[in-house]
Amino acid sequence: MGRFFKRETIERKKPGFFRRLLRWAVLLVLLASVGWTVWVYKQIEATATIDHAQRADAIAVFGAAEYAGRPSPVLHARLDKAVALYDREIAPVIITLGGGQDKDSGKTEGGVGRDYLLANGVPYDQIIAETQSVDTEQQVQRLQEIAEQRNFHTIVVVSDGTHLFRIALLCKRAGLTVYTSPRAPLGHIDDLDEAQRMMHEIISYTSVRLDLHLSWLHRELEEHGS
Repeated sequence: MGRFFKRETIERKKPGFFRRLLRWAVLLVLLASVGWTVWVYKQIEATATIDHAQRADAIAVFGAAEYAGRPSPVLHARLDKAVALYDREIAPVIITLGGGQDKDSGKTEGGVGRDYLLANGVPYDQIIAETQSVDTEQQVQRLQEIAEQRNFHTIVVVSDGTHLFRIALLCKRAGLTVYTSPRAPLGHIDDLDEAQRMMHEIISYTSVRLDLHLSWLHRELEEHGS
């Protein structure tokens, strides 16, 4: 009889033990997630505030939206930064990256970027327009192919400050040596928009590190943020 009650008591304790174990596991996962998010946030912020541009073989401008053949404000700012670097003789060649969609009537981010550079005094033979990629990962892949074809060993990459930490990781994985150079800020960005951009980059960077290959999500978020 005593053994029966003892066994029953142990069996009653088991669910409570497993519930506590589950709570601790959830707590540890939450703490790890918060710690990772804070670390990535600080790395993105640090990369966004320092211009590492130095002498290189080429300058690469990562694509952003274009409107009927005209660069969006974001793409405009990136291209202006590339022109400024070119004028400082940081590199003799500028690569414009980015394709288009059916709604763009044949226009591409890379092509619009090339036209803008031509209008701002960069010679045609000093511009390489890549017009097939549809997201950041594909732009890095195409950049790696161009670098290999043209024997470029070092590249200054230009994009939004918050975008550059992820770009640097993708370029490193592609075997590229790059120096990050953020574009100039565009007026005042409200806190909500800034938080959305940062969260997009944290999620995108994490998915790259985990090899999740969420290109569809990256494209959707990048189109929203351009």
